[in-house]
Amino acid sequence: MPTIFEYDGYKFRFYSNESDEPPHIHIVKGGGNAKYWLSPDIAEAYSYGFTVRERREIKKVVIENQQKFINFWDEYFS
Repeated sequence: MPTIFEYDGYKFRFYSNESDEPPHIHIVKGGGNAKYWLSPDIAEAYSYGFTVRERREIKKVVIENQQKFINFWDEYFS
C-alpha cells in the first residue's frame, strides 16, 4: 500500500492488489477513510469518518493532483 502523497495529515495511497479496478486513490487520516475514482471523472466512491468540510478539502486535493495520481497508478501497475 504505497503512500504516494501526504497533505495536512491526509495520506493518499493505493493498494497493490487493486490493479483490476479503474484508477483510484484511497485517503486516510485518523479514523477517516475515503476512496476516489480518478478516471474518467473524479468521483467519490465512499467516505467514512470525515466531516463535510474534510470531504470538500480531500476532493480539492484530489482534483489538484489527479494527473499525478494517475501517473503513479500507471507506473506502479504497468
